[in-house]
Amino acid sequence: MSDTDVKRIAARADLCRLLAACFYQPGPEFAEERVFDSMRTAAAEIDAGMASLVDALAAGFDAQPMEELQVDYTRLFLNPTGPLAAPYESAWIAGKDPMLFDEVIQSVLDSYRAGGYEVDEGFRDLPDHIAAELEFLYALIFREARAVASGNEAERAEAIDLRRRFIEQHLGRWIGPFAAALRGGGETELYRALADLTERFIRSESG
Repeated sequence: MSDTDVKRIAARADLCRLLAACFYQPGPEFAEERVFDSMRTAAAEIDAGMASLVDALAAGFDAQPMEELQVDYTRLFLNPTGPLAAPYESAWIAGKDPMLFDEVIQSVLDSYRAGGYEVDEGFRDLPDHIAAELEFLYALIFREARAVASGNEAERAEAIDLRRRFIEQHLGRWIGPFAAALRGGGETELYRALADLTERFIRSESG
């Protein structure tokens, strides 16, 4: 593969990692660490449509006071009376069935282990949180990039297979309704744009 191909895979990994970060509570570090600039650079390597969605995401962040973004984040993801866009696979796949909930969590953990990934001990949430699943997807894309750079075709093929299966069995099953809820429930442009970008990215990684 050419250097351009390697660069594009690395850009996919970068965008995935930064997307995961956007599902944590917004704070001034988003601007201080130039998160959206880095996302724009990565997206531009993938396609112009994604770069436009990053522009909308950045504009949404700049358009509202931090307090309003944090209120919207809480309404969408943390509301104790019922989040408008629960950021968990189990919420969309298992509903209120406790047995199915356990099956979903175990299946996600099995996928992580198959990919050589462990949830960090400092992660204080369920393993099927959208951020954790995106971070796993990032690990698989990064693994693909490393394999391509070293010319290890077997490792590359395994990473691609794990990525496709994870999206088919997990992220791809719930990103549609989750993104629709995020898009419909978000009161700030930041989260409506995040819904569009996340769904488009995940769909692009399914092939």
